[in-house]
Amino acid sequence: MIKNATMKLSCVSRLLGARASVRMFSAPSGTAASTEESDVLLQEVGSSGVIVLNRPKALNALNLSMVQKIYPVLKEWESSKKLVVIKATGDKAFCAGGDVKSLVTALGQPGGDQLGKDFFRHEYTLNHLIGTYKKPYVALIHGITMGGGVGLSVHGKYRIATEKTLFAMPETAIGLFPDVGGTYFLSKLKGKLGLFLGLTGHRLKGVDVLLAGIATHYVPSEKLEAVTRELLENNSNVDEILKQYSSENVEQKFSLSPHIELINECFSAPTVEDIISSLEANKSEWAQQIAETLNKVSPTALKVTKKAIEEGSNKTLAESLVTEYRLACACLNKDSDFAEGVRALLIDKDQTPKWNPKSLKEVTNEFVEQRFAPLPSQNELILSKL
Repeated sequence: MIKNATMKLSCVSRLLGARASVRMFSAPSGTAASTEESDVLLQEVGSSGVIVLNRPKALNALNLSMVQKIYPVLKEWESSKKLVVIKATGDKAFCAGGDVKSLVTALGQPGGDQLGKDFFRHEYTLNHLIGTYKKPYVALIHGITMGGGVGLSVHGKYRIATEKTLFAMPETAIGLFPDVGGTYFLSKLKGKLGLFLGLTGHRLKGVDVLLAGIATHYVPSEKLEAVTRELLENNSNVDEILKQYSSENVEQKFSLSPHIELINECFSAPTVEDIISSLEANKSEWAQQIAETLNKVSPTALKVTKKAIEEGSNKTLAESLVTEYRLACACLNKDSDFAEGVRALLIDKDQTPKWNPKSLKEVTNEFVEQRFAPLPSQNELILSKL
């Protein structure tokens, strides 16, 4: 495995030129990160650093091992490098999300919630570091970018989409909520677009990711290799380089433009029930499809998500992540909608989750408020830059 990782890093070095120097980072003995030596490739290229997500067969899904490798190196590079680029192996996905199957599988074992608590704590801490990073952080979000992959990219200063980018925050479909700082950045999108994306899990493709305000630049995939090389070779002129390679005169219109007025109207309703009623009353085929989607996903996740995103508009990233950690911990039991959603969609794949509570009416305000309650002080997420 070490040999394979070295070979892959050598290939990256040749791609980026003679200035690239390969450096392997080993996980501390006995940690989860020591289980997979090559799931993340970490490389120094002169005064720049490169992070390569390297689980292409799993669509580069993020696990605890990867997070534990990335954080200390990213922290070190904050003071020693001028630029950091994060990208992924393969052409299908930047990162399709967190490895939630392993978290749910663990819930069936004694003390099985600890893996989830550790994963979310480390992941959200990494998200916060990215969001407060002092050096230019460039994420090449080429291919599928969902959930945990969004957390690795959207909080950084530069997010480069391509025609193959596929963005979504589909957590409500598995009984979760848009985490990794999702309740923060979605609340900052124009109008009710963020709430719409968070509740429905709607997918955005290609230049739509730029037009929605999620990506900062759009570069055709055939230019990614060239722009990466130039960024690493001339890392003091990031804005100029990205402007040179970006397609500024995008002719395509935002795919949701015909529906923005309806989104803003319906998703301004005071409750999830009212949102669905407003959509159903519209009678258009598109509105009916969105209502149908909302009626299929977890009722609890919908109400938690709406409250969290609306509150996120008045919170910092750090404050949002602290709240999200409380919400995530509330999902870490084998009888939760999260466990059921992952079982139905990703493990057994019968596509028929049995939500509990099963209807929006049964999800009371008191039930939702309990999810947001502070944890015992020793269990709270502590972020150094609060």
